[in-house]
Amino acid sequence: MTESVDEQRIDPETKSAGRKKSNWIFKLITYAITIVCFYLVFNKTEATAAREGLTVLEYLSRFFAEADWTAWLALMGAYSLFFILVDSHAIWRAVRWFNVPELKLKELLPIRASAYILSLTNEQVGKGALSAYLWQRHDVPGWRALSTMIMVGMVEIYQLMLFSAIGVFLYFELVQQASSSTALDVILPNIFLCAAIYLPIHIAFFRGLFGKDYKLRNVQIFHAFREAGPSKYLKLLLFKAPTLLGAVAVYTLALQLFNVDVGFGQMLAFLPVIFLAAALPLPFHSGALLLWTVLFPDYPEVGAFSLIMHTFFVLFNAGVGVIFLNKVNKELGW
Repeated sequence: MTESVDEQRIDPETKSAGRKKSNWIFKLITYAITIVCFYLVFNKTEATAAREGLTVLEYLSRFFAEADWTAWLALMGAYSLFFILVDSHAIWRAVRWFNVPELKLKELLPIRASAYILSLTNEQVGKGALSAYLWQRHDVPGWRALSTMIMVGMVEIYQLMLFSAIGVFLYFELVQQASSSTALDVILPNIFLCAAIYLPIHIAFFRGLFGKDYKLRNVQIFHAFREAGPSKYLKLLLFKAPTLLGAVAVYTLALQLFNVDVGFGQMLAFLPVIFLAAALPLPFHSGALLLWTVLFPDYPEVGAFSLIMHTFFVLFNAGVGVIFLNKVNKELGW
């Protein structure tokens, strides 16, 4: 009997080795997909450049040389500051609802800004840092704090789908025009429909309207979902909405500064979908990079444009975070 039990036990080193192997396999797969994405984008850009008798380097050099960089820097800097304020306010509201009712915005703002430094590697790492702050500074259990960040993440995804659905509905003919290689006019409405069906079921389940005996509902990490009624989801979405609407306006203006003729309606329909693709765990946001060229087939150079936009945004936000870093370190005793 003892031998049987021992055989069922898994050595910690074996577990660790298994996890490392899984991580390596996952990394290999994601980097393989990334290489394919970059290859497809390069081919599209090369074909467009060849039609104009240019190399890819000459084609992209001309594209960037004709941009109004001064106006672009001013636009992006202003939007980044706007995003930090709106994003911090939305997270502050959620934390007050579910974790620390007495927390003040001026207390959370430096922490959120500093977390953008960690977001250079992954946005979820930054939110994990916020959870660590709530645990250390306000004695909020780690899983309970993390549950708030998970709910915020879910609302962010639904925000993207909602505004994309509005854009697709208002400018469906633009979606049809972009559906030559991929049936976006079929795929996107079906995704929106599934998301709309799921949300009320999700809320009803965690509010205990059915499935009260399911253990899943009572897991601590779902604390925020159990506490949040429909009004909380709606309010949080409205608090976050200015960041996306601002992004649509900024990307529209920025593309015009790069001499790419794209309208606000087109960006409203497509940008939220691109942001969803950017959330995929692929290096260099390669999923979003490829999607840019699919949605804007006449302008394959927008793939490179998107890399510059994203890189500036995360570096600027991290730079703001550096300003608050000493204050945060002193407050937390790090």
